[in-house]
Amino acid sequence: METKYKILIIDDEEVVLDSCTEILALSNYQIETAGDGTRGLKLMKELQPDLVIVDLKMPGISGFEVLENIHIFDPTIVTIVITGYATVSSAVEAMKKGGYDYLPKPFTPDELRLITQRGIEKRKLVLETIALRKEKDMLRQNFATIVSHELKSPLSAVQQNLYALTAELTGKLTDDQKNRFERMKSRIDDLLNIIRTWLRVITVDIEKIKENFQPVSVNISISKAIESVQSHAMRKDIEILTSSEEPSRFVLGDEGTLVEALVNIIGNAVKFSRVGSKIIVKVEEKENDILIFITDTGVGISKEDLPFIFGDFYTGKSEHTAERGSGLGLAITRRIVEIHNGSISVESELGKGSTFIIRLPSFKNNLHNQLTPDTKTYTNS
Repeated sequence: METKYKILIIDDEEVVLDSCTEILALSNYQIETAGDGTRGLKLMKELQPDLVIVDLKMPGISGFEVLENIHIFDPTIVTIVITGYATVSSAVEAMKKGGYDYLPKPFTPDELRLITQRGIEKRKLVLETIALRKEKDMLRQNFATIVSHELKSPLSAVQQNLYALTAELTGKLTDDQKNRFERMKSRIDDLLNIIRTWLRVITVDIEKIKENFQPVSVNISISKAIESVQSHAMRKDIEILTSSEEPSRFVLGDEGTLVEALVNIIGNAVKFSRVGSKIIVKVEEKENDILIFITDTGVGISKEDLPFIFGDFYTGKSEHTAERGSGLGLAITRRIVEIHNGSISVESELGKGSTFIIRLPSFKNNLHNQLTPDTKTYTNS
């Protein structure tokens, strides 16, 4: 059965209410009307409409106040403003208070039908987006349960038994058998690490991370991240160079997760760089933001892959990606950066390398005086 969308029209002119009702009655809408803002808001709460058409100039509660109250009650309700006193400033003000579109009087029946249809389409998209988000959250929760109980627990049991068996057979195994055991243990460790990464992506508590925000040195975070990937870089004879003006820049955030984000990006740069190449990590300050550039001259990313690299489980289709991962590192990095009110982007060309740019809000409001004694000692070390 076709959905019958609910429309509420609020206007102090009876002729406008009658004409709008008559024009829209030909479509599959349930229409209610109100002659003033007070009555309109009461009806809005009872009806919970999909779309509200409201006049700006009314006695008593103005259209602007009606818009504001509707947006507070349910920001998904689409609102269309009509008025005989159309000005650019009033249109801008209406949009600021949550208005979706603007229709100056006098308007034709076709104009009203078209703008109403657009508003209903907008409402449908909003509701579908909310439903998809809820479904995605539910899938995440179910997936976390499956991964934890159906995969992690049995693998952990296998791992423990393998360790115990190795100890029991000490002195009885040939070198070839020992190598097989070590390979099995290594593969199980790899699987468990992937599962732990999946669980981290799915179950990360963003609000809890934000509770621990404090001033963090960008330079120190970069140093710790480089230290984590240095052994891999040395095995490939890759030099990691840093460039940053002093004094050290600070952001408000969680050092642990910021280091993790940087490890993911710099680690990928090492992974996909050629033997003997260089990686450059550069820090700049632009207006109120701190920009971290991580540049390599590695295999690069194809144009086809670029739009998807920050998505969950995306590993790319390029034939050059010899060292494949779980496809979660960049997804985790994006979430960490967004938790810190920042953004991440990439510029890349296949065969010529990549530059990842992390943009974070700078923290510089009388920094020295706001830090605790422990933090001052730590960040200047």
